Amino acid sequence: MKIIICGAGQVGWQIARHLSGERNDVTVIDTNAELIRRATDALDVQGVTGFASHPDVLDRAGARDADLVIAATHSDEVNMVTCQVAHSVFQVPRKIARLRSAAYMEAIWCDLYRTDHLPIDVVISPEREVAKAALQRLSAPSTFDAETFMGGRVQLLGIVLEEDCPALNTPLRQLNEIFSTLRAIVAGVRREGRLFAPEPGDQLFAGDQVYIFSHAEDVARTLEIFGKPPQKPARVAIIGAGNVGLSVALALERGPDRIRTRLIERDRLRAEMAADALERTIVLNGDGLSAELLEEASVPSTDAVLALTDDDKTNILAAVRAKQAGAKMVISLINDPTLVPLMEVLDIDAHINPRATTVSTILRHIRHGRVRDIYSIGDAEAEVMEAQVLSTSPMSGRAIRDIDFPEGVLIGAVQKGDRIVKPMPDTRIDEGDVVLIFAMTPDVPEVERLLQVSIDFF
Repeated sequence: MKIIICGAGQVGWQIARHLSGERNDVTVIDTNAELIRRATDALDVQGVTGFASHPDVLDRAGARDADLVIAATHSDEVNMVTCQVAHSVFQVPRKIARLRSAAYMEAIWCDLYRTDHLPIDVVISPEREVAKAALQRLSAPSTFDAETFMGGRVQLLGIVLEEDCPALNTPLRQLNEIFSTLRAIVAGVRREGRLFAPEPGDQLFAGDQVYIFSHAEDVARTLEIFGKPPQKPARVAIIGAGNVGLSVALALERGPDRIRTRLIERDRLRAEMAADALERTIVLNGDGLSAELLEEASVPSTDAVLALTDDDKTNILAAVRAKQAGAKMVISLINDPTLVPLMEVLDIDAHINPRATTVSTILRHIRHGRVRDIYSIGDAEAEVMEAQVLSTSPMSGRAIRDIDFPEGVLIGAVQKGDRIVKPMPDTRIDEGDVVLIFAMTPDVPEVERLLQVSIDFF
């Protein structure tokens, strides 16, 4: 497949790395020659320097025979015009655009992007995706990562293990025997900064960050076994009334749990706009780093604080200040992946990476065919893939123990018809089954081969 990626920033880079690693013909366009040089040096991609919306630049990138254009530059307008030019001049069959402005997103509901006037097949809003990720974190407040699969019937839970965790110092094989009825699998462990897929004989230790697949009905029990009793937040404070913060506040207002929410915004005009848009949320105008304002917002008695401004350092400092003030849980929005190692040191419970959420969403829309869902773990260290098994797959008709998986790959759940099955060594994978696979990034191409899906995108 021939793919053109417009924008060599963090999102474009990760998309290019994923798709070029799957043996696609990838060309990256950016106005920054240094970013193009870095991409072509590090990845198996071609590079073109120039404006992605210019027809001659798209032509040099091979748009005449391209199958897909992904417009992920920093400019909404460039992304939209790029898709228009790709459609009108080069008849590229599929176009994906990243749009950030709330004004453009509002127009989606008027079908603006589903007409020949502005032909965009898929619109990705980083702000909306981040807001969804924030709400997902709140739904499982004792986790640092959370995502749903298989129609919401399976959850991925990221948990930091404490000293009092009942599952410590016990081989995973033995844990499966002790809790034989628990439909949960430990798929990944991050220890001392290194993520790996554990073996049955491996043990878990205090300080480990573990990724667990759990049947939705067993989430509460899973959290208890791994030392995180389930709890639902009743009081939430949000710092930052930008697109993300306002979206989260609106979603909390419309939710069924009647969560009491306070929203802090430094800019007076934006605070007034938020107050007009919200009904039950209390909006406070002031600095989210102010101890006095945090006290006024009842942060010391708050169950969760979300720092969602557009500045990483402000989010980190606000989260630290809120935790010191007494907040039970703090979540910080972090764009710079180099700051992520500070989260544990600073006692920040969870973070949201807009790049990872956007990359996961774009890949989810690209990999149609038999791959039904995909989620990027950490700083693109691993992937979770939900895929249907084809009759031609080397997995079909074989027990899990007989499938030649790489060391960095584990099956987390199997769906057979309407049943969700906990994978065991003797579980047979049949044609039509849906499997949930945790794979370290270097092993993704081999997983694609086993699933026979590397070319089945649309």
